[in-house]
Amino acid sequence: MKKILLTAFCCFISVLVFAQNAPQTTSVKGILIDSAINKPLGYATVAITDAVTNLPIKSTLTKDDGSFEITRLAPKAYKLSFIYVGYKTKAINITATADVNTGKMLLSPSSNQLKEVSVTAARPLMKQEVDRISYDVQADPESKQLTALDMIRKVPLLSVDGTDNIKLRGSGNYKILLNGKESALMSSNPSDILKAMPGSNIVKIEVITTPPAKYDAEGLAGIINIITVKKADQGYNGSINANYNSVFGYRTNLNATVKQGKFGFNGYGGYGQRPRRDAEFFNQTDFFNTRSTLIQNGTQFNRGINKYGSAELSFEADSLNLITGTFNIYNGNNNSGNYQNTMQRDSDGVVNNSNISNNGERDWNRYDVGINYQLGFKNNKDQLVTASYKYSNFTNNQFNEIIGINAPSYRQYNSAGSKEHTTQLDYIQPFKVITIEAGGKLIARNNFSNFHSDARVGNQYLTDTAQVNNFTYKQDIYSVYNSYQLKFTKWTVKAGARFERTINDALFSKGSTLNQQFNNLVPSVSLQRSLKNSSLTFGFTQRIQRPGIYQLNPFVDRSNPNYITQGNAGLRPAINNNFELSYGNFAKGSVNISGSYSFANNTIQSLASVNNDVTTTTFANVGKNKTLGLDVNLNYPLSKKLNVNVNAEILRIWLKGTYNGQFFTNSGQQGHVFTNSSYKFDSGYRIGLNIGYDSRYVLLQGTDNWYFGYGTNVSKEFLDKKLTVSLNIQSPFKKFNKLDFYTRTPDFQTYSYNYNYFRSFGINLSYKFGKLNSSIKKNQRGINNDDTSGGGRE
Repeated sequence: MKKILLTAFCCFISVLVFAQNAPQTTSVKGILIDSAINKPLGYATVAITDAVTNLPIKSTLTKDDGSFEITRLAPKAYKLSFIYVGYKTKAINITATADVNTGKMLLSPSSNQLKEVSVTAARPLMKQEVDRISYDVQADPESKQLTALDMIRKVPLLSVDGTDNIKLRGSGNYKILLNGKESALMSSNPSDILKAMPGSNIVKIEVITTPPAKYDAEGLAGIINIITVKKADQGYNGSINANYNSVFGYRTNLNATVKQGKFGFNGYGGYGQRPRRDAEFFNQTDFFNTRSTLIQNGTQFNRGINKYGSAELSFEADSLNLITGTFNIYNGNNNSGNYQNTMQRDSDGVVNNSNISNNGERDWNRYDVGINYQLGFKNNKDQLVTASYKYSNFTNNQFNEIIGINAPSYRQYNSAGSKEHTTQLDYIQPFKVITIEAGGKLIARNNFSNFHSDARVGNQYLTDTAQVNNFTYKQDIYSVYNSYQLKFTKWTVKAGARFERTINDALFSKGSTLNQQFNNLVPSVSLQRSLKNSSLTFGFTQRIQRPGIYQLNPFVDRSNPNYITQGNAGLRPAINNNFELSYGNFAKGSVNISGSYSFANNTIQSLASVNNDVTTTTFANVGKNKTLGLDVNLNYPLSKKLNVNVNAEILRIWLKGTYNGQFFTNSGQQGHVFTNSSYKFDSGYRIGLNIGYDSRYVLLQGTDNWYFGYGTNVSKEFLDKKLTVSLNIQSPFKKFNKLDFYTRTPDFQTYSYNYNYFRSFGINLSYKFGKLNSSIKKNQRGINNDDTSGGGRE
């Protein structure tokens, strides 16, 4: 069946590619008239710019009779502007798919006498749309100095905790996309990539809190969409970034764009090397049933290398036919381990001591390759059909060697991963007031995990047959969607529904199987009322929490034999209901205030239990949660040189669930605040200051760590703003940050902490090169597999 679908998909693309004829160049002409006296205006400026990029294309002067003509234009959308001293500038949008005659254009005299004019333009940092809020990173001058992860801290509804985990409204359950699509770069460890990527690589960051029906339904909190720079015009341009940080090590990044005729290329790549850092850790568990205590302390280390790359090649056969190919790759290697002493004191006061050393290697390799074909229509440039295919491959190889003194010695091996094929068809039809979208999608995913453990017997290692299992988990997802958007003068309404059918088949080498089938109909509704310089937005949607390979993988990680972790192949999807009401004002600077409420049953929670002196952490469908939240984001220019940004959130959390016959409940407040201010001196220097606080998060069986940080950065531009040199300091008065965690159940309580390097110094060099003239056309639709959970902390 899959082969038949793939063959039909390829035939469909072949038919569409040869269905259209290449159009010729077009022209625009008309006559400019003085509206007051009804006479021609001679020698007025007529300028034409690209409707998408706003880059200038051509300009001319009107003749004595007011007539004008601009020829040899590529067939596409433009903005036509008429400028004349003493008259109000007039601009209209045109679609030059054929020769355009504007007829008589009336230009009105200005009511004010022209005096000395000083024009300044500042792009707004935030924009509130009907289903999302976006942060314009390119409009933020600090994007040249900070990393992409630092820019995340400024975005409304987002936060970064003490271990660099990104949260959306306090939740780690969301999907993160790159240019509207799931990418190999963001699937494994997005924080590592964003720390290595300069902020100048990003155009804007979108937080989609009410995802429309075209997006896969997974991600309880919503979607984060990171849009990278694609200044793909005739010619070439690019940037080189080099960074050294005293904690994170060396990082480099290259971004390049080339456009020649109908072909265009955009790509970037990076490399980061994190040196070895050693720090202390501590674990203590008190067991209530046996009245015993286990205490661990020691040092742990971590170092790693990550490499990433992304490329997109486009061929614009004509104004109606566009083909793009994409490729993303990520490779990460991590070496970590610890040296620890374990002391066990039983109820009789007897103390046992043991020591172990653990050395582990972990490799992530992920790549995806895709092709998209977009067909436009002559009558309406916004009417599009897009056919897409993508193949993704992910492997994660893990090895640990544990050497014990008065404790067992053993080795662990685990090779896990996923392969998936995705086909998708999308159609969009805009009318004057309403826009209709529809499409379908098939994902064929094959997850696997092969693991075993070898115990040391004398001087050799023998496979422990009780610690061997091979696991395959096949998942097919069929989905269709339909959505409608109505846009009036003051109101915008967007509504739709997505139907998803999920079929899961799991097989274990020891003979057990698991078969599941789910049907989900997911609605989404967004309404926006435009006010003067502001807007009011309401949204409702349901979201699915579908488990990912990390949560499903039954591999038993015994790298610390007293605290083990494993996945649960029997996890089921959960449904979350999200409501949102937000207000945005963009008169001067920007203010966004957003209230939200969500509830879900049977959510996937991370849970701990004990057996003798061993604590096991796994995942289970036990959670019922409710979240009430308030988010406030303020970006305000106190003067032309001084700007202040505040990003704050407070949440009230209620959690409850039953696990292993025990009922758990927890509730409380959590939140974050991040404030940043920057000042630009006349000499070209810029200085920035930031302070951030992230509270403890409420968990079903306890709480996690809190974070408080502060820092400053200074930058200077050289060589006509092509070269930027910046220095940054983070938390200079504190070498380590203590991260502590609490877990409490009727059977035991655990307190643990570890130290992270906190104080850091960094230098960054960024150089821009090249020159471009006209833009590359980009696919407006494509595959974004955002349907599975990453398995991180909630």
